[in-house]
Amino acid sequence: MGTTLVDEEIETETVQQDIADALALIERANAQLRPEELSGSEARSLIDAYGRIVKLGGFGVAALSTSLGDAAAVARVSGTSMGKAREAVATGTTIQASPDLDAAMRQGAVSLDQAAEIARAEEAAPGSARTLVKVAQDKAFHVLKDKARKVKLEAEQHRDLASRQHEARRARSHVDDLGMVHIHLELQPHVGAPIAARAEAEAQRIARAASAGKDKGERVPFERHLADAYAQLLSGGAGRGRAKRPELTVLVSHSVAKRGWKDVRPGEMCKIPGIGPIAPQVAKEIASDAFLNGVFFDGKDLRNFKRWSRNISVEVRAALELGKPPDFDGIRCQDCGNHFKTEWDHVHPHVAHGPASTSNLEPRCWPCHQAKTGRDRRTGKLRPP
Repeated sequence: MGTTLVDEEIETETVQQDIADALALIERANAQLRPEELSGSEARSLIDAYGRIVKLGGFGVAALSTSLGDAAAVARVSGTSMGKAREAVATGTTIQASPDLDAAMRQGAVSLDQAAEIARAEEAAPGSARTLVKVAQDKAFHVLKDKARKVKLEAEQHRDLASRQHEARRARSHVDDLGMVHIHLELQPHVGAPIAARAEAEAQRIARAASAGKDKGERVPFERHLADAYAQLLSGGAGRGRAKRPELTVLVSHSVAKRGWKDVRPGEMCKIPGIGPIAPQVAKEIASDAFLNGVFFDGKDLRNFKRWSRNISVEVRAALELGKPPDFDGIRCQDCGNHFKTEWDHVHPHVAHGPASTSNLEPRCWPCHQAKTGRDRRTGKLRPP
């Protein structure tokens, strides 16, 4: 017993000394750093190193925060907000039961913010951390956050999610220092999704009208057009914008409907693509007054519809809106993962007789779409056959 205690004390002293030495080295490096003298590649290399240091430090903050146990104390010593401190404490608790997340944080493979997103999903769906750690390493933060949110929601779909979503609806507003009125709405998925789709369609119409004007001037950010669209909808204006996409698509496994829309079992789905799961009872209400489409897939691919034209047929567009099987997570940019304001891009360009088919169409946001068109032009793919 005595030997074990001595060994633990020596190990703790070694850790403390190593941390003290590392801090001294970083302080010396900071004192000698001259950013204005560095080239772009040198700055990038150092940013990568500093980023790794931040990630490694995140593990210590999360792991040790459980010893403090008090979020206020963690916020004070780490210089973060109370919200971030609570996330650190929760993450520290989760890594004790998740070897995958623990190892990733110890190695500096994920940041504390990334780990907090993974930890929430791991609490709801134990074992999901392994996949999400890989997502964190390969994709942008917003892609990880979206994936972790879906994992958490799908796990909670069997825990009376509908009632909790209904109870969580709320609205609030306030006026800022500029006199701007901020309106924040939290709506159930099947209520909020069609409203957002309608507003985006109207905003796109307003943007097209503005770009076609005689005095174009400086390009207006799309968010301002979207604000105008919401203002028009909330004030009672119906708006003239017509979305090419359905305002609301609900994907339900046939077996769920066959059992009477009562529950969703493992391997089944009942969700709004790109948003998340909804209760089968809610889906049943929507289905009572909606167009129903049957989609058959073999676990990997949808039936392939082809049409040799720039216009996309209703069948193909309906299939594409679901997202790639078997997850059916809705539309996201093929290159950057963004859900917002995507367009359909012909992989094999239309001018070169590429078909408007499920296999030849990929979603891309406007910047990524333009970049891909530029690549096609440089490689000669835009020439007619």
